[in-house]
Amino acid sequence: MAVPVDHLTKQTPASSTLRLAFGNVLAFFILLLIGVLAFSIRLFSVIKYESVIHEFDPYFNYRVTQFLTKNGIYDFWNWFDDRTWYPLGRVIGGTVYPGLTLTAGTIWKVLQSFNIPLSVETVCVFTAPVFSAFAAWATYLLTKEVKGTGAGLTAAVLLAMVPSYISRSVAGSYDNEAVAIFALIFTFYLYVKTLNTGSLFYATLNSISYFYMVCSWGGYTFIINLIPMHVLLCIVTGRYSSRLYIAYAPLVVLGTLLAALVPVVGFNAVMTSEHFASFLVFIVIHVVALAYYIKGILSPKMFKVAATLVVSVGLVICCAVVAVLVAVVASSPTKGWSGRSLSLLDPTYASKYIPIIASVSEHQPPTWPSYFMDLNVLAFLVPAGIIACFAPLSDASSFVILYLVMSVYFSGVMVRLMLVLAPAACIMSGIALSEAFDVLTRSIKFYISNLSESLQIDAGDSVPANNVSPQNEVLKNEKKEDTLKERPSRKNKKKEKENIEKPSVKSKTEKRPLVLPVEASFFALFLTVLLGGFYVVHSVWAAAEAYSAPSIVLTSHSHDGLHVFDDFREAYAWLSHNTEVDDKVASWWDYGYQTTAMANRTVIVDNNTWNNTHIATVGTAMSSPEKAAWEIFNSLDVKYVLVVFGGLVGYPSDDINKFLWMVRIGGGVFPHIKEPDYLRDGQYRIDSQATPTMLNSLMYKLSYFRFVETDGGKGYDRVRRTEIGKKHFKLTHFEEVFTTHHWMVRIYKLKPQRNRIRGKAKKSKSAKNQNPEIGHSLSKRSTGSWLTESGWSYGFG
Repeated sequence: MAVPVDHLTKQTPASSTLRLAFGNVLAFFILLLIGVLAFSIRLFSVIKYESVIHEFDPYFNYRVTQFLTKNGIYDFWNWFDDRTWYPLGRVIGGTVYPGLTLTAGTIWKVLQSFNIPLSVETVCVFTAPVFSAFAAWATYLLTKEVKGTGAGLTAAVLLAMVPSYISRSVAGSYDNEAVAIFALIFTFYLYVKTLNTGSLFYATLNSISYFYMVCSWGGYTFIINLIPMHVLLCIVTGRYSSRLYIAYAPLVVLGTLLAALVPVVGFNAVMTSEHFASFLVFIVIHVVALAYYIKGILSPKMFKVAATLVVSVGLVICCAVVAVLVAVVASSPTKGWSGRSLSLLDPTYASKYIPIIASVSEHQPPTWPSYFMDLNVLAFLVPAGIIACFAPLSDASSFVILYLVMSVYFSGVMVRLMLVLAPAACIMSGIALSEAFDVLTRSIKFYISNLSESLQIDAGDSVPANNVSPQNEVLKNEKKEDTLKERPSRKNKKKEKENIEKPSVKSKTEKRPLVLPVEASFFALFLTVLLGGFYVVHSVWAAAEAYSAPSIVLTSHSHDGLHVFDDFREAYAWLSHNTEVDDKVASWWDYGYQTTAMANRTVIVDNNTWNNTHIATVGTAMSSPEKAAWEIFNSLDVKYVLVVFGGLVGYPSDDINKFLWMVRIGGGVFPHIKEPDYLRDGQYRIDSQATPTMLNSLMYKLSYFRFVETDGGKGYDRVRRTEIGKKHFKLTHFEEVFTTHHWMVRIYKLKPQRNRIRGKAKKSKSAKNQNPEIGHSLSKRSTGSWLTESGWSYGFG
């Protein structure tokens, strides 16, 4: 049974002031520890491996940061990179979000001014862990504005360890999200702060924070659509106020002007459909503000006439704006939306029209287990947090509810956006845990205080029997008789309770918090702490094992210990030392950034994926027979072709598994490439049942050339778990020049075109005779005797 609390809430002013001051100091030190936790839990990648840049995109960001620190900001804005997208090139300053680069460059510059000799690479490696601490503090500020300090601290510690955020912010993950998540949360905090205070100062800071978000990540469109949705929700539900106007109007005006200053955004801030919702809501809020202003200065009758006029004029203006926007976007086949935005609104759009977007693994919808992997117990606490936000419902709590709902939808469309869901889940879970701890600890304190009072009463009443005099006994008997005489009857007692006590108890129950039975409180508190322990263990495991390994250095566990596969850096080092500086290297776009940054060689395509036709050309070459592929690559001045092959060691993310996407992307531009030609009865096969088109494609030949030499002629592919279909063949237009230690990266050189000689053609010398070093390096790998020692028996499964 719940019991009302009376005396627990009574405090003197001095004690409450002291308690508040002590609470603020304690909260400050807790926040420092949360920052240390957020930073240190992301260092497993450095401790277990080394201080190295991870993944693919971070290598481009690292290369740009190097250029910025070496040449300055002005050269950075005007930098034309001729080592990417040959022969087109790329204007870096106008096609990159500069927030991450400028942040790391500024940090490096400040450290150099204090004579702290850290390299650019070191700063880039540790930028993400540092900003994860900032993100945790921003989460505290945002949740504090919604539900108080306790909920803020809980949400901050949850965000510091949430696996979804750790996956994109470990040491070495030098990507845009490293600083963008902090900017996202901090922008939301300043919006809610302005909403609670109505301060124009915070509104200005909110616009500046939004500008930093625009500089950092293309996900800024989430902010400029979520906030207008919340403003419209407040207006529709009758919660309009001057604070709402101050929070929104400066953001649209000043934020849009600042966003247009970012070169990669430019006039897209006012010309694309992702931004139109903010302008429409901007008109609506001004109409509503004008209506409220007129209502305050006119009589009710005059207000009806004026309101009709204002609404009519507002509708005309809205219709005119809508007509202009429709006219602007009507000429665009995508109606002013970007391909990624359309993929979020229609999950089937990318697979139908833009296979280059659908081919990216992080653009795929998540599976249900991924929610429990990346959120763990937060997935169960979020509903409780939503309920707590409705008691009572405020502008701030309605905003975080809307934030959660929208992020849940977008994360269900694209697994990459689990990163946006993580802060919302942490905020809701922090609110739920804080409310639960509040009720449970209050119940326990109430029980302890009652127990201490009863002990004091018992101690006062328990007097030794020998010390009691006969006079005292007489007095006691008289008091008992008096009390019995004065005790009312049961009927009178019931009437008094009905007339007097019942309303007072009801008012106390409504106004004062309730407590739970002490047994239930202790049990629930134990379960809550146990749940938190599971979350900590899972988060540490995810940080140490699941998300700490850099993709450029792979590891595998077997019965005889840990084995490291450093084939990527081996291949890039070979390109850097054995090829000319101006040689062009063709590969699938996944490896473009790494090739440029680590091998310093010109690539045909890279991870920017801005030119679908160029990528389709490479996909067509990989899908074509050897002679046709040679002609395509030769027309692009390509000298070397790089392929990633995992069939020997069981590496699943190789080019054979990505090959169908090359076919689809190439076929989207060049119709003679048809996906059914590479499938047998609708199945993708590389064994003896594979189609002739598949067996004769360049990708198949470059991946499986001399593969039968590794296992005595079987040619067993450990990824596809089958023997290959075409085992013995020769290359006529390409020659193998380098294969890494575990056969994970293979590099081929285009053979020069033969001279046309009348009469008998002269036999050309083999590649081994032309280059003794290459022949020697290949002959070492031809026997296959080293495979059992170096990794043939070590899989990634």
